[in-house]
Amino acid sequence: MVQSSLTELDAILMVARRGKFRTAAVELGVSTTALSNAVAKLERTLGVRLFNRTTRSVSLTEAGQRFVAQVAPAMRDIHEAMEVARSQQATPSGTLRINAFPTAAREIFSWLVLPFLEVHPQVHIDIVTEGRLVDIVAGGFDLGVRNSDLVPADMIALPLGIGRRNVVVGTPGYLKAHGTPKIPQDLAGHSCLRVRLPNGAIYRWPFEKEGQAVDIDVEGALTLDEASLARTAALASVGLTLAIESDVLDDIEAGRLVRVLEDWTPTRAPLSLYYPSRRNPTAAFKAFIDFARRQSGRRNVRRPSTG
Repeated sequence: MVQSSLTELDAILMVARRGKFRTAAVELGVSTTALSNAVAKLERTLGVRLFNRTTRSVSLTEAGQRFVAQVAPAMRDIHEAMEVARSQQATPSGTLRINAFPTAAREIFSWLVLPFLEVHPQVHIDIVTEGRLVDIVAGGFDLGVRNSDLVPADMIALPLGIGRRNVVVGTPGYLKAHGTPKIPQDLAGHSCLRVRLPNGAIYRWPFEKEGQAVDIDVEGALTLDEASLARTAALASVGLTLAIESDVLDDIEAGRLVRVLEDWTPTRAPLSLYYPSRRNPTAAFKAFIDFARRQSGRRNVRRPSTG
């Protein structure tokens, strides 16, 4: 009788869904080698090749397509049954997988994730950060964190606080040497840290004042795709950077960075924690949602204005 573990079956389904071993491995929280070995083991057990592999792509064979079509519904039923059982737990435990923008993950980490783990040490939280929008259900995530205006309409959304603000900052030394821009168009005379979006496009800096909106395609010596690198470069006086205020607030308060164009930097949509409707949420899931609701309420009441 052929027997296979849930891990191997989940591996097959995730690779089939993502079309790449590396992407599937990240979402499953395992190494690419471990995932490849799990797939190969099941193929040996079945005596049939499930995937066509090349250096550039992975696709299901005809046998693989039939196998996935039959196994996927059964695996959904199995995981649902496991969730029903876990929902009866008295003490929250198990793993919660969260997908978030990198900036969003940084924002919730210290006031939501870490305090939650202190209260519920038996829960493991797996955070995956990526700039692109993903289908959290298809990706196997329990929760997502995005700007409230980007949450899919079919999801339940929990607002996580007041609106966030963009800031343009530079070091006192840079501003002394190059001057302080007064209007967004003045950025043409400055070195700015450009940001590449996940789709490859260069992010245009958005500004707004008294109903007048303008997007500036800045120029500079560096193009980056990670906010922490832009902050490091700004602190080194390479140029000005556009950042979420919370990412650089400590630097501003310490005098290492200075805000400019303050009257042109609008408040962005607040973050929301979102998730699909669940008939039998686990104890860990319910505990996290309740904790997020309480923490967000306290944050809204107590957080001082930084504008």
